[in-house]
Amino acid sequence: MARACGYRRVPPAPAAAQGGRSAVTAATGRHEPALVAVPGLLLDQRLWERQTPLLGHDREVQVPLLRRHASIAAMAHAVLAEAPERFALCGLSMGGIVALEIVRAAPERVTRLALLDTQARADTAESTAGRREMLDLAQRRGFEPVIEQLLPRLVHPRLRDDAPTRRLLHEMAETIGLEGFEAQQEALIGRIDQRPNLPAIACPTLVLCGRQDALTPVDRHEEMAAAIPDATLVVLPECGHLSPLERPDMVTAQLRAWLDG
Repeated sequence: MARACGYRRVPPAPAAAQGGRSAVTAATGRHEPALVAVPGLLLDQRLWERQTPLLGHDREVQVPLLRRHASIAAMAHAVLAEAPERFALCGLSMGGIVALEIVRAAPERVTRLALLDTQARADTAESTAGRREMLDLAQRRGFEPVIEQLLPRLVHPRLRDDAPTRRLLHEMAETIGLEGFEAQQEALIGRIDQRPNLPAIACPTLVLCGRQDALTPVDRHEEMAAAIPDATLVVLPECGHLSPLERPDMVTAQLRAWLDG
């Protein structure tokens, strides 16, 4: 495939068959390695609820809830403090940014890396201004208008009027809470550019995104996959930024193949 560019581009795999701590243990199987799955901004363990039953029947799945840390480095430290000694690491959006910091800080502990709908770049001035506006809106009016403004950029157009999706996003935001939202946004604003660190990632890496991801477009994932020595790039059709919710079976199949590879 595209090995000259430093990564393999593969088509989406067939869908899988259906069947006080700062982390939630979403599954308790005994197979090694355990999986640590880091959710994104205003998201909790429900982001992965369609993946954990199939990925966790034979291994522990741990989902960090990062609501109290105002820097990506502090989030990474918190995850490492509760994670097993060695583990497979998956992160979406903000969770992918945290995952990049984890693998930079403790590469010997990460056996495999999956970066979903995320990017390696630092925040831009435009993005920072938008985050400040969202914080102000949440402080004044709560999360409902925040979700309404974010939704067109979060999901594929086919899901923008989907009531269950809208309700789930609002419920997860309420779980994170205003203080958690503030801490997460400050962490994202202050994050470093991880692009210089990508060539040092030595573990097998899955880079996955939705074709219609408006927040972290395909080219950001191509950039990461080209820089990481052992990376595989997968782009899902008719999918926005929240791939585990939008294309759950496809994401589960890709993560299963990545874990078993």
